[in-house]
Amino acid sequence: MITLKNVILRRGAKVLLDGATVTINPGEKVGLVGRNGAGKSSLFALLNGSLHEDGGEYFIPSQWRMGQVAQDMPETEQSATDFVVDGDVSLLAAQQEVTASEATEDYDRMAHAYMALQDAGANDAPARAQALILGLGFKTTELTNPVNSFSGGWRMRLQLARALMCPSDLLLLDEPTNHLDLDALVWLEAWLKKYEGTMVVISHDREFLDAVTNVTLHIDAGKLVRYGGNYSKFEDMRAEQMALQQTAFAKQQDKIAHLQKFIARFKAKASKAKQAQSRVKALDRMEKIAPLMADAEFTFEFKEPANLPNPMLSMAGVSFGYPPPEDSPEGTPPTVIVNNVSRSVLAGQRIGILGANGQGKSTLVKTVARDLQPIGGEVTEGKGLNIGYFAQQELDVLRPQDTPLEHMIRLVKDITAAGKIAGQATREQDLRSFLGTFNFGGDMVKQAVGSMSGGEKARLVLCMIVWQRPNLLLLDEPTNHLDLATREALAMALNEFEGTVMLVSHDRALLRSVCDEFWMVSRGGVAPFDGDLDDYQRYLLDEAKRQREAIKEATSAAAKAERKAQAAAASAPKVKVKVNSSGLKRKLEDIEARMAVLNGEGASLEGHLSSSGHPTEIAEFGKRLKKVNDELQTLEEQWLAVSSELEAQLG
Repeated sequence: MITLKNVILRRGAKVLLDGATVTINPGEKVGLVGRNGAGKSSLFALLNGSLHEDGGEYFIPSQWRMGQVAQDMPETEQSATDFVVDGDVSLLAAQQEVTASEATEDYDRMAHAYMALQDAGANDAPARAQALILGLGFKTTELTNPVNSFSGGWRMRLQLARALMCPSDLLLLDEPTNHLDLDALVWLEAWLKKYEGTMVVISHDREFLDAVTNVTLHIDAGKLVRYGGNYSKFEDMRAEQMALQQTAFAKQQDKIAHLQKFIARFKAKASKAKQAQSRVKALDRMEKIAPLMADAEFTFEFKEPANLPNPMLSMAGVSFGYPPPEDSPEGTPPTVIVNNVSRSVLAGQRIGILGANGQGKSTLVKTVARDLQPIGGEVTEGKGLNIGYFAQQELDVLRPQDTPLEHMIRLVKDITAAGKIAGQATREQDLRSFLGTFNFGGDMVKQAVGSMSGGEKARLVLCMIVWQRPNLLLLDEPTNHLDLATREALAMALNEFEGTVMLVSHDRALLRSVCDEFWMVSRGGVAPFDGDLDDYQRYLLDEAKRQREAIKEATSAAAKAERKAQAAAASAPKVKVKVNSSGLKRKLEDIEARMAVLNGEGASLEGHLSSSGHPTEIAEFGKRLKKVNDELQTLEEQWLAVSSELEAQLG
């Protein structure tokens, strides 16, 4: 188990934990919560050994294997599958030991090395890695793509897959859902529910915490408070504690007031001086119950829209997608993602946009937001339509060197030039005051945005959207960098917003609280989703299962077809072929014959490995099996190359 006893933890001069004591038992799934800056990431650093306690006692079993997501952006030309396979440190160590043992004549060492390689799951490692990659939303065609070919968010998904690939007794996850769509999030939840080790997770997604944790650790005023239960249970218990503490505080204040009144009345009277003095001592000895100050909640509201066109917009036979790249040959057609959509968006609607990764949710939103032009069909906007758009990459659009005030001043100039000012305050002092309502007060209005946290940047984007007084809000994953308090504030503001909302989000709590209908983007179309989020979650799990089975069936069918073709080729009468292809055919037949022999030998060697007990024999069998597998891999590459060449010659 993990134990902290009176632990003191500092970052610089700031004390984050002051006498913290807690126990985490093996197999527990722990949600770590607390205000931003309370010390959650620092506690993670203590757990993974990159930070040491400044006082007290900290213990973690030395034999525990640890898995965690690397925070650096991977830069490598490795394929996605190989990159994730390398996350299995036990397998990597076993492979290195095999290589080292082969350089010696120590048969005992070789025997142990080859057995360890088999035990580490060398045979099925690529399959395990690919299951993780596909579960996190990648396509089967991307399994062999270089890591560097993916965008930053997808590379971080590969880092997560790599962490899950690593066998571990303790799994540390810091905001693992930030780069995930809802379909990948649902898959991750299902995977973590089956995880058998101890897990500690930091997340601002309450439904995710509810699904995967059974213990909650709250960092509060330098202490660690343990609650049995998930996040919702923690909230209930904490609310009870707060109410009890507030009641106790109120009673104590009454008692203090009574004592002070007695002291004030009788301190000067000789006959009552002793009683008054005893009251003073009682007052000094009284344990002070701190007044319960609720965490400073961040709240904001969307201003009433200047007008509400109805419908907001209409789509007639619209196709959504991307134009061909600028350097593509003339006549290259555009890429169509969603086709032939005919729908209207009405005033006051709250629409949640659902769909598996890659189906076109963001493409739909970008087109409505005018960032993309429709590929076909017609979008008709209502008169006075004013769109507020929060894009997934919105934080990247902010200018790192500029301050929040400079962003607001530039926004005023841009909108004034476009003739869209609708009564907003535009003086610098008014803009400062407005920024203050979004917690950009004092010196923060002149702080460079590049030095701010992701949550602060997201608040600035929300501030800029609110100032524009939109009547249609398009929000594409707005919560990625928001903490729980800000997410709650956003949900409340959206519920009070009088305009229309179209929302893409993996935050189910936000979707549930804001949206009253859902559109499904799937298989190239858009249609109403007849069900709630629980139904959609079941749909995603069923769809993932269907895809896995389809891949398995396709692989099996391809193997069967290949065997059938080989048998047919072997039994077919010889026919004359082009002279220059006969050599390739003979080469292909030789490769196939050799592969058949090696496959049989490999199966036999695996049987010997599992049944033999003599170190020398195990070492020899393991060594031979490794050579067989290496040769098979080389032959498979040759077979593909020769087959392609032969196919090209035969037309």
